[in-house]
Amino acid sequence: MTVKYQEKPLKIVGTRPLRPDGVDKVTGRARYAADYNLPGQLIGKVLRSPHAHARIKSIDTSKAAALPGVKALVTRDDFADMPVEYAASGELTINFRDVTRNMMAREKVFYDGHPVAAVAATSASIAREALKLIKVEYEVLPHVIDVLEAMKPDAPLLHEHQFTDGVTPKPDKPSNVAKRMVFALGSLEEGFKQADLVIEREFNTKPVHQGYIEPQACVASYTEDGQVELWTGTQGHFVFRAQLAKVLQMDVSKIRVTATELGGGFGGKNNIYNEPLAIALSRKSHRPVKMVMTREEVFRATGPTSGANVKIKMGCTRDGRITAADAELNFQAGAFAGSSVGMASMCTFTRYDLDNVRVVGNDVTVNRPKVAAYRAPGAPIAVFGVESVIDEMARKLGIDPIDFRLKNAAKEGTQTYYGPTLGPIGFVETLNRAKAHPNYRLPLGPDQGRGIATGFWFNIGKETSSTVHVNEDGTVTLIIGIVDVAGGTRATMAMMVAEEFGIDYDKVRPVVGDTSALGFNFITAGSRGTFAGGMAAVLAARDAMEKLCRRVARIRDVPPEAVAWKDGRAQPAEGSGTQFKPMSLEEIAREAGRTGGTISGHSEINAEGAGPGFGTHIADVEVDRETGSIKILRYTIVQDVGKAIHPAYVEGQFEGGAVQGIGWALNEEYVYGADGVLQNPGFLDYRVPVASDVPFIDSVIVEVPNPNHPYGVRGCGEVPIIAPMAAISNAVENAIGVRLREQPMSPPRVLKAIEAAALATTQD
Repeated sequence: MTVKYQEKPLKIVGTRPLRPDGVDKVTGRARYAADYNLPGQLIGKVLRSPHAHARIKSIDTSKAAALPGVKALVTRDDFADMPVEYAASGELTINFRDVTRNMMAREKVFYDGHPVAAVAATSASIAREALKLIKVEYEVLPHVIDVLEAMKPDAPLLHEHQFTDGVTPKPDKPSNVAKRMVFALGSLEEGFKQADLVIEREFNTKPVHQGYIEPQACVASYTEDGQVELWTGTQGHFVFRAQLAKVLQMDVSKIRVTATELGGGFGGKNNIYNEPLAIALSRKSHRPVKMVMTREEVFRATGPTSGANVKIKMGCTRDGRITAADAELNFQAGAFAGSSVGMASMCTFTRYDLDNVRVVGNDVTVNRPKVAAYRAPGAPIAVFGVESVIDEMARKLGIDPIDFRLKNAAKEGTQTYYGPTLGPIGFVETLNRAKAHPNYRLPLGPDQGRGIATGFWFNIGKETSSTVHVNEDGTVTLIIGIVDVAGGTRATMAMMVAEEFGIDYDKVRPVVGDTSALGFNFITAGSRGTFAGGMAAVLAARDAMEKLCRRVARIRDVPPEAVAWKDGRAQPAEGSGTQFKPMSLEEIAREAGRTGGTISGHSEINAEGAGPGFGTHIADVEVDRETGSIKILRYTIVQDVGKAIHPAYVEGQFEGGAVQGIGWALNEEYVYGADGVLQNPGFLDYRVPVASDVPFIDSVIVEVPNPNHPYGVRGCGEVPIIAPMAAISNAVENAIGVRLREQPMSPPRVLKAIEAAALATTQD
């Protein structure tokens, strides 16, 4: 379903009111999953594999079960084996056969940290002691960590049943390459024939974690009559309910999930981990069970994004017109198939209007945790390679890097290589605004450089529902099923509803309902929150206003079509020829009990028409040639968001994405030892950006309305993280003449690159 955009005067949308959850969060009153407790609850803990790859020969829990205070234990034997069955979980697709094996190892363990057993006890110390008493006999197997190594024919094989999908004829030997996909348009051969300049380069990135502050946590209560109550930190409580019903073989109606306040997610809380274990332990013990991951468990056993190997080949004419673009993306999926290579493939070249394109994506299993989504999943990795090659082309041809991109920029009517034709978009506007920005003209000093990069994300809609209740005092309660991941969704939806009704913002109370309060809502992912949730909220408000008008028609004894809602009141419709005294929302609500009862509006939609987002980033850096340290001097973001419902939240999305991208570019990576064990499972050794790493960020909001949303919304959360890695790499090359093609660009790697360049110059 789509709702067309209509330009109109706005009083609330586009302003910056206070956030409805702000006071609770700054005072500590907000309740996150770990803050929930139930009478008589037990504490659950998980025994995890110390090996990267091993066959489980036996599990003996007898000594742990005999420990006083232990009330329940679960292993692989407590969960049904699932057949191959696929479902969407955020942007990524899951296979329930793999989900059951990820939440609790069955035949084998596939990574350091893989769950093997879980225990519930009367205290955390007893639960930890019980884990030490569980005896697991392993047959240690060879493992593979690197994606290119895993693709070799003689690599250690994770799954004997896995044959590469997407290859014809079907392979007769199993492989770690789970799937191969190809997107193509035009003829590469013809495109490269037309090229005056061809550049071919290879890039490598490491897995990085979403870095959310709040570890995964949940509290589960399974009652004697088979009903489940679950409180958990999730980006999609309806999706969690569906997955839990499947793996626990329960009716969906018997599971009620409440999404607590969320301390960050960024795609990392789209998947079930401890939730099915907590429910199973509660079912066995007949008591509530609380489980909270440690930070080490978060790093060892929840999904980072993929590490990848990327190969880019592009050709262009002397005047800068791209004639051919070819990419091979080899993505780590972790222990089970299903990386973000599909999304990355769709975003690789889509910022540009190209006639001849091919993108080949390989989804590869390795002995690491199963990957999860991370803010524009996969796109930053592919764009790192493409925008680096484009920058190199522009420099070789002596063309301004923004002008080069303008010459090739996608615009309305551009045919994408993955299917859709683009509608109205603001990519060209972002490039022009970036070029006109004062930061693009500031002088640079020694060893300082400026880099440009761009980003694209397609955005999504999907199933969404909402309810609007008109209260007896004329205020409005808005119930939404979209989890407020970034802290702004409740505010933006309340603003749109207030705008629709023509009432003050503080007269609308937004509430995230549990899974019993509304129809199904898809997960908060893909920048769908304000787009799809806002569409549903607006339609629910309009449904309520239609009912309000019918009530006034009854009260005033006029035809329903003679009543219209305007400026917060029901009044005579223009051109109806009818006159009556208008009624305010409060006046109608006061009469509701005598005119038909409660007035509520509802909306249940499959939101369509998501508008793609585009952005252009400018990074200024300074490189210390003696230490290899990179300092970000300035950072500028220009992005088309369709319509900024709450500009401060939009700027926050821009800045947050840029900061995460800076961390990805400069410091963050998973480090594994030769034994396949993670060596930096914590923020002490896994270094995320701190305040001193980040400059002031200039944000420029471009608004080219999405025609398929009542307020023109596109969504803005994904695009900001896509460009930073490439923009910073381009800036480094501009500063010191050295091109870095491996992430992170940490001081040792920068020094090594500087020394290699100096040696090459000496030899020449």
